[in-house]
Amino acid sequence: MTATPTATAAPRPVQPVPALQAALAAEHTAVYGYGIAGALLTGGDRAAALADWRTHEQARDTLEAMIVKLGATPVAASPAYALPFAVNDARSARRLAAALEDGVTQAYLGLVAVSDTTLRTFGALAMQPPAQRAAAWRGSTIAFPGMPGS
Repeated sequence: MTATPTATAAPRPVQPVPALQAALAAEHTAVYGYGIAGALLTGGDRAAALADWRTHEQARDTLEAMIVKLGATPVAASPAYALPFAVNDARSARRLAAALEDGVTQAYLGLVAVSDTTLRTFGALAMQPPAQRAAAWRGSTIAFPGMPGS
């Protein structure tokens, strides 16, 4: 008996606006989260959190402009976000910073699947800095940053 190959449907192409909106939502979350983390950090960690917060604000503004240019309305920031765990000291604030960066990395990974080459390149390049920041906050790298389960 031989196995009969089964036809698989081609995956649906990822649409640019929803992928950009997901990246923007992750940036909104990071801006909010760094406000929490930064309040619990001191010294060099606080300076790094402030720099990362500003970086995410700039990325947020860039994504909003890109979405408007495509004729859509950028997703608004929420007034507050649920944190993935209790953040009440410097150690948990560093864990939060790593988790925020992982979320941003994963969101930009979604842009790599769009058909537009310019946006694909943008997503591939944009996911590298947050993956590096996550590694810095975590103190170690992970095998496939941005991939679920990594």
